[in-house]
Amino acid sequence: MKNILILIGIIVSGIGLDQLTKLLVANNMSLYESIPVIPSVFDITYIHNKGAAFGMLANHRWVFMIVSSVAIVGMCVYLFRFCKEKLLFKIGLALVISGGIGNMIDRIIYGYVIDMIEATFIETLFGWSFAIFNVADSLVCVGAGLVIFCLVRDIIKEGKKNDNK
Repeated sequence: MKNILILIGIIVSGIGLDQLTKLLVANNMSLYESIPVIPSVFDITYIHNKGAAFGMLANHRWVFMIVSSVAIVGMCVYLFRFCKEKLLFKIGLALVISGGIGNMIDRIIYGYVIDMIEATFIETLFGWSFAIFNVADSLVCVGAGLVIFCLVRDIIKEGKKNDNK
């Protein structure tokens, strides 16, 4: 029960932080306005993203929303009903769910996702522009990274266990 409350807290907190940052940007900036936070490193740039990650599927909104909804529901059912993995794996899955729900809220309410985090240091260092993203996107990436880490760690442990037999 304690782990369930932790996971629900992570999901609710992630959604809240995502929606709060989007609300602050949308209410205090003009569309396409950019505010340097750390020059040549990090800007807040307000844009609307009508597609999926990096603007993909912009003309297929409903298909993407249906697929996303099914994935979010599936992950929730797995997490709270069937998942027997360790807590770190569950936290990663909760972060992915949180980010997915955060962006889904935008798609339902506005028809697009509010993005605002621009990592300008990538262009400064490498000469190419990186996508502008939001807190929900970050939650999905960090959560997916944790899930992958846990899966790889378990595969390595299993391999070592088999080597010792």
